[in-house]
Order: sequence, then structure tokens, then C-alpha cells
Amino acid sequence: MSGKGGVGKSTVASQLATTLALTGARIGLLDVDICGPSTARMLNKEQGEVIQTENGWTPVKIRPDLELYLMSMAFLTSKKDSAIIWRGPKKHSMIERFVTGVAWGQLDCLIVDTPPGTSDEHISLVELLRAHNIDSKVLLVSTPQVVACNDVRRQISFCRTSGVEIFGLIENMSGFSCPHCSECTKIFSSDGGKSLCEMAQIKYLGSIPVDPKLCQYTEVGGAFSEDFKDSTAARVLYEIRSKILEPTSE
Repeated sequence: MSGKGGVGKSTVASQLATTLALTGARIGLLDVDICGPSTARMLNKEQGEVIQTENGWTPVKIRPDLELYLMSMAFLTSKKDSAIIWRGPKKHSMIERFVTGVAWGQLDCLIVDTPPGTSDEHISLVELLRAHNIDSKVLLVSTPQVVACNDVRRQISFCRTSGVEIFGLIENMSGFSCPHCSECTKIFSSDGGKSLCEMAQIKYLGSIPVDPKLCQYTEVGGAFSEDFKDSTAARVLYEIRSKILEPTSE
């Protein structure tokens, strides 16, 4: 989650889900951005087909060798450029269908990519997960700028008011990582996410720089952390993966 749009929630969600699936775990990725779904495009699965079965909709498998499954509004619209103009109740019904009417199987983890803000989709999601006794935690994504951090502060308030545990925060686009020398240049503000974590007393999970290769992977699909293991962005994804899997490995 993040109160701010354009901070990289979908990039983090899709690449983190892929990084988790590389361990052999069965991972679901749910895009509840009803009006602006983007994870299907980022994983190069826009042409994926959802089939109705007696157990519900079948999510789209991302790769034959990975137990990674995606459900998105992108699979349910016949025209990719058509605007989805829905009020809150209809959005709620669709999110309920995503949570209860998809044949996910026995997942080890479900990653949910949310739209910006603290509105209908977020309220519906929290209520539905709680109603079905699904343990959930929020991973916040921000960029270093003050304006982005201010919006994330509202998201923190939403989580605490709703009684949802905050797993931690990632500062995305935290400087530019040169593809030639790997030097990181702070093209935006610096350490805004870290300062916010100290102020709000939440866990700081790491900084992901602007990496041209990662940007490319959001255009063509692919497992960035698998192909560029030594990059700063991949190392942060691996560290977060370890923290997510830590409770289940004990």
C-alpha cells in the first residue's frame, strides 16, 4: 500500500511475488486496482485467460516453472483501453469475488497490489480479509520526497485505525544506480522513508534505487532478482523475502 500514486507499488508487488516464488513456494498475486490494473503488463501476461470452473476463477500462471499465479481486472476486460467507471459497491463485489471466488489453491503467501489512497478498495479488502480470518500485514512503499511521505503518513493512519499490522516500509526510487559504475546518485530527496519510519516507529525494510534494468523488466516482464542477483534492488528484494518467510521457517 501507499497513499501516493506512482511510487512503484506494482513494481514492488510483482517483483517481490516473483522473488518469493523462486524459493518454490506457491504465491498468489492479486491486483485490486480495479480502474488501473498494471501487474499483468509488468509480468507480460496481458493476454492471460481466466477460466470459470466449479471451484471459481482460475488465476493465470506466470511461468511454467514457478508456482506464481496472478488475478487481475486486466483479464476481465475485453478492450484494454476502456475506462472502468464503477462506484464503490461494484468495486466491493469484485474484490470479494477476487478474495473468495478465485481457485488459488493452498497458497504460502498472497501479495495484494492496491491502488493509491485510503478509499473503497482498501476498506473492502481489509474487511474481507478479516471476515475470512486471513492474517494480513501491510508493506508500505514510498519514494524519498516529502510529498510522497506525507501521503504514506495517511496510509499509516489508515492501517492503525483499521487495526491492520504494518510489516514495514520500502523506500523506492531511492537515488539512481549507474549501470556502468554502480554509483548511486540521489536525484530526489534522500532518506525520507527512513525518517518516516523513525517518526512512526515502523520497520525500515530497505531502499531500492532507480535501476534501468528494473525499469526495463516492468515493460517486458521477467524475474529481475533472478537475472540480476548482485544488483542493489535484487538484494533488497531478497532481504524482504527472508523477513517474510522467517516466521514459516521456524
